[in-house]
Amino acid sequence: MNPVVTVTGLTKRYGHTTALDNVSFTLAENTIHGLLGRNGAGKTTLMQILTGQNFASSGELSVFGQHPYENSGVLTGLCFIKESQTYPQPFQVRHALEAASLLFPHWDGDFASALVDDFQLPPRRQVRKLSRGMLSALGVIIGLAARAPLTFFDEPYLGLDATARQIFYDRLLTDYAEHPRTIVLSTHLIDEVSNLIEHVLLIDQGRILLDESADVLRTELVTVSGSLDALERLGTRAEELHRERMGNLVRVTLRGAFAPADRERAAALGLDLAPVALQELVVRLTSTANGADHVRDQGKGNVRTADKGDVR
Repeated sequence: MNPVVTVTGLTKRYGHTTALDNVSFTLAENTIHGLLGRNGAGKTTLMQILTGQNFASSGELSVFGQHPYENSGVLTGLCFIKESQTYPQPFQVRHALEAASLLFPHWDGDFASALVDDFQLPPRRQVRKLSRGMLSALGVIIGLAARAPLTFFDEPYLGLDATARQIFYDRLLTDYAEHPRTIVLSTHLIDEVSNLIEHVLLIDQGRILLDESADVLRTELVTVSGSLDALERLGTRAEELHRERMGNLVRVTLRGAFAPADRERAAALGLDLAPVALQELVVRLTSTANGADHVRDQGKGNVRTADKGDVR
């Protein structure tokens, strides 16, 4: 697939603080990307730079083959919806949607109207009088109905309840299938969106920890549970991301080439294998990247911290 976004050696500093540190990646067209990471990891700063709302300290970037800053040819193809989306004070819901129809060339008014019904938004209510959930729904509606070739959702759906979030996921997936485009979801609700994400971009402390296809990750990751003796006899070369131990029983998260023969040998040794959820992977990688991983010895009821090279 052709890249919609190309970033090379991107760095952003605020005084002595480095928000982005030599970041390089591409975003493929017609793909749903998950931009994941902890609070303060650099996700919002990155999206602001990609949408021309901030400057990089150094490095190169292109969106649709050009630099986005004050570039109308690029910006008309972008839609950036964030949690703290603001609107002019007098605007009613219908005014916000009318303004969006003028801003986005691919706007679908019929789709927007259907979404207003789905989320039960009152069109004539002033935006400033909307509840947090309704305000989030308005942002989601604009982000979906805009059908921009490159759409960023920076956690605008956190104010939605579980039912409304599911409506968002369902409408997003259905409309994406009919109108493919590049979508970036930045979220803490990793378990909820894991089935939507096709490519994972994990950032931590301003650095890219993971840039991989979700399908590849599903084949590379496994949790192995069983006796310590059996695990040692297995002798896999996969990278160990995390280990929990209770007496002679262990539960280990592994990443690497876990071939069918390895799985058969594990089963023969009495070990149980289970897939690793995307949220668990993010937790393991970001905790390890911060210099340590926590290992719980449940038999003794304590938690100790081990260096990455000594996870036990």
